[in-house]
This record gives sequence, structure tokens and C-alpha cells, in this order.
Amino acid sequence: MLNVNTEKTLTQLLALGVPAVSMFILTGSVSDPVNVTKFLLLGGVGTACLGIVFLKAFSLLARTQRVPLILSGLFIGFSFIAVVFSQSPLSQNIYGVYGRNTGFLTYVFLVGIFLAATLLNKEESFKKLFLGLFFTGLVNVIYCGWVVFFGDFISWQNPYGNILGLFGNPNFIGAFLGIWISATIAYFIFSKTTLWIKLAIVALLLLGFYEVYKSRAVQGVVVSAAGIATVLFYWVRSRSKKNSLLAAYTIPVLGFGIVALFGALQKGPLAEIVYKTSVSLRGAYWNAGIQTGISNPFTGAGMDAYGDWFRRSRTEYNATVLPGPSTVTNSAHNVVLDIFSYGGFPLLISYLGILLLGAWAIIKNLRRTREFNPLFVALSVAWIGYQLQSIISINQIGLAVWGWVLTGTLVAYEARFSREPEKTTGSDKSIRSRSSSSETFSSPLVAGLGVVAGLIIAAPPISGDMAWFKATGGGNFVEVEKSLEPGYLHPQDSSRLVNMVSILENSKLFDQALQYALRATEFNPENFDSWNALYSVQKSTPEQKSLALENMRRLDPHNPELEKL
Repeated sequence: MLNVNTEKTLTQLLALGVPAVSMFILTGSVSDPVNVTKFLLLGGVGTACLGIVFLKAFSLLARTQRVPLILSGLFIGFSFIAVVFSQSPLSQNIYGVYGRNTGFLTYVFLVGIFLAATLLNKEESFKKLFLGLFFTGLVNVIYCGWVVFFGDFISWQNPYGNILGLFGNPNFIGAFLGIWISATIAYFIFSKTTLWIKLAIVALLLLGFYEVYKSRAVQGVVVSAAGIATVLFYWVRSRSKKNSLLAAYTIPVLGFGIVALFGALQKGPLAEIVYKTSVSLRGAYWNAGIQTGISNPFTGAGMDAYGDWFRRSRTEYNATVLPGPSTVTNSAHNVVLDIFSYGGFPLLISYLGILLLGAWAIIKNLRRTREFNPLFVALSVAWIGYQLQSIISINQIGLAVWGWVLTGTLVAYEARFSREPEKTTGSDKSIRSRSSSSETFSSPLVAGLGVVAGLIIAAPPISGDMAWFKATGGGNFVEVEKSLEPGYLHPQDSSRLVNMVSILENSKLFDQALQYALRATEFNPENFDSWNALYSVQKSTPEQKSLALENMRRLDPHNPELEKL
């Protein structure tokens, strides 16, 4: 069992840090106000968790949570192998691509949060973590409500026209609201809370439902419906000792769910209501993810390298008919398939093993008791909601951090019931007390140093983005060039190099445009846009155009438009 100070520190770190990661955005000084900002805070929280895990609680972790520790080690090890063998640039593997930032470091930080959560033991710790989730949802509900009724006060670009929440995308806020709604119902509506609190919660839930509608995100509706159905499943189960009533509830709900699923696939009576073109698009993205993983079965394409492989992995039908040659993406829109494309079968299996730990914790709870525990049900439905949205969505850091911390929390919560009580003599207590008070590095100190170290480790993407944003906004070519000089705080990035080519070409600085086009292809020969930039600039020679076209056809073999060039 963790000593009191260590668990208190971990609880505060997770209950405050995870919501901070999920909500943190920054506008006016970066071109990406969502992902690089969340990555920065994730670095601080994740590194602090790793510091406490390995410096203060490793022996306990190895003794009580051996399977999570082994699976986490395998996951990080296979991720590292993917980085080493990837054809994509090292900086892209480490920090991730622009607009995603789901590279190697992101998963190291997430694993740290997961392992830290598996060490929690006190009911109060789990309650505080849930309240962190509730507070995150509350802030988003209030903000989205203000946007709906009064307009947005955050100065960011919104090409969608729908609410964005603090996630920068209507699909992400819709999914998170679905998670929050179902968890909130479980914890507050089905628990012994006062009437006025329940009335306030109902008002917030109604606003949340309306915001899910305003997000126009199908995944928000799906996650909300599935979460509420799961809460009711637990409640019905707790009210009956026999399974007949439970079956009477479960069978129709599952039947409706299956019909709705077939409707999403353009089959059955709900096809006209449920189906959207985005479902077919996701089919194309999923297939490309599968093919990328199969093409790189043992090492994968590299961390966050799906975008470099999408064009060459899509089918001829997807490249010519639906969605067509011009529709591209850098995510499989399915977290499991993203992982598969990144690291092949080894990384996929280790990730699925971690997910199974969360699922097994829920199953063990179902086998152990029929009691409706509002806290455990809330954590469970939140975890289930995240997994549902991860099947049809992108691994956005603000959502992913909840998936990983909830997995660890479920493992820890259920593990409490399988541990034998530790016998502690008075002498042992005295020794533990003295060692706790006289330790050189206390848990808060380790956490504080970890936060600082993590922020330094995670600073390069946001530092580079800030420099680029400031330079391009000022229109000073010398400053723009400085912002692209590679260095620790200015990691190179294909998207910025390609944008630089476009800026120079439009400014009629043709020689410099050619220079940066060549630099872009050298930085990442697997990036289609870099070769397209080299092919398109005025000053490229016939030989350079021929080489560029050859590589474009290599990277996008089914694109009919390339045959016309």
C-alpha cells in the first residue's frame, strides 16, 4: 500500500493535472491552439507521475500491479522499436505530426499516468479523480452554453460552425459530453444526494444534451445513449436477484443497438436516419490503417506516421471514387488501428492487453457484486464511453488522457478487493513514519521536479509553433527563416516547410522556394506534399520534376490525377 503522502500527491496530480491537460488551450500566440498546448501540460503531468512511480513506488508497483507494469513496458519498448525502424523523421516520431502530436513521447506520458492511477487505493482518491472529470465537463458545458446563447469569446478559427468546447473540434466535444453525461447520471442521479443537488444536476444534464445536439456529432449521441443504457443496466441488475428482469431490459437494448449499427452501415430500417457519408470515409481510413500495419507487421510505420502511408495504403476505389484522390488524412480515425499502423502487431497486442485490463476490472466487479456503486459505475461508463468514441475517432490528447487514467483507475479500484490486508505492527508504523518524515526527496518534491522536467521535455513543439506564428504574422522573411532553423526548441516539421514553399512562391521568391522544397523532401522523403511542392515550384528543373513525380507516384500509386502529369 502506498504511504499516505505519496497517495495524496498522486491523487492531487491526477485529479488536478488530468483535467488541466484536457482543458488547456492557448490562442493568439500559436497556430495550433489545442494540440501543442495539451501536449505541453501532458508532459508535465506524465513525467511527474513517472517520477513518483519509479522513485517512490516501483517496488509496490512490481509487487501488486505486475501485469500492468509488464504490458506498459512492452508497449513503450515496441513504440521505441517503431521509432528506430521508421522511415519517417525522428522528430516526427518523437513529437508527432502537426495538429496531432501523438508521437512517442505522448505515449510515454500517458503510460506514466496509467501506472500512477493503478497505485491508488483509497476511496477518497477515486472520488477526487471522478470529481476532476465532472469539473472538466462542467467547465465545457458552461463554456459551450455561453457559445450557443451569446457567441464565442475565444478568438480561434472555427471552420465547422458548431460548438468546439475546449477540444477544438465538434466531434471531440460531442464525445466528451457523452462521457460526462453518462458518468454524471451514474454518480449523482442514482446516489443519495440532496434534492436541490439533483435538480441542479438535471438542469446541467439538459443543457449538456442540448449541446450534444448542437455539436452535430453522431459520436456524441452514440456515447450518450450507450452510457445511459449501461448505467440503467447496472441499476436494473442491482434491483433484482434474478436475471429474468435484467434479460428483459438487456435484450431489447442490445437489439436496438445492433439495428442502429447496421443502419450506420447503410443496412436495415434505420439506414436513412443513421447513415452518414462520414461512415464510408471512416471505412477508407480504417482500411488504410489495416493495410499500413500489415505492410509493416513487426515494426510498424513509425509513431504518428499513418499520414505518410495513407495514400499508398488506400485502395484503388478509395483513391478514385470514394472519397477520391484529394481526400487525405493523417489519422485512421480509430485509435486501435492508429496503434497498429504505428507499431505493427507487437504494439497492437500490447495496447489491447492494456485495454483488457480495464475490461477485466469491470467484469470482475460484475461477478463480485450486484450492488449499484455510483462511483464505480460512473468510472466504468466513462471508460466505456471513451473506448466507444476511440473506435470511430482520433486519438486527441484531451480525450486520450481520460482513457488512460480511467483504465488505470478501474484496475486499481477492483484490485483493492483482491489484496490481502497488510498487517502492520506498531514498530512497523513507527519505522514507516520516521522514513516518511526523513526522506530526502518527498513525494511533492519529486512531483514538482517531474512537472518542471516534463514541461522542458514537451516544450519544443509549442516553442517551434510560437516562433513560426510570430514570424509569419510579422511578415519578416528573416524571422520566418530563423523560426525554421532546426534546433531543440525548433524541431523541423513537414507542414511548416511546405507552407514556407507556398509563402515564398506567392511572394515571387522563386529561388528560395526551390531551396525549401528541396529541404522538405530531404527532411521527409515519405511525405507526399513535400514532393508535390518540389514538382510545383517554378524554378525546379526537369530532372527535379521527374524525381518529384516518381516519388509522388510511389507514395500515391492509385491516384489517377498523377497519371495526367
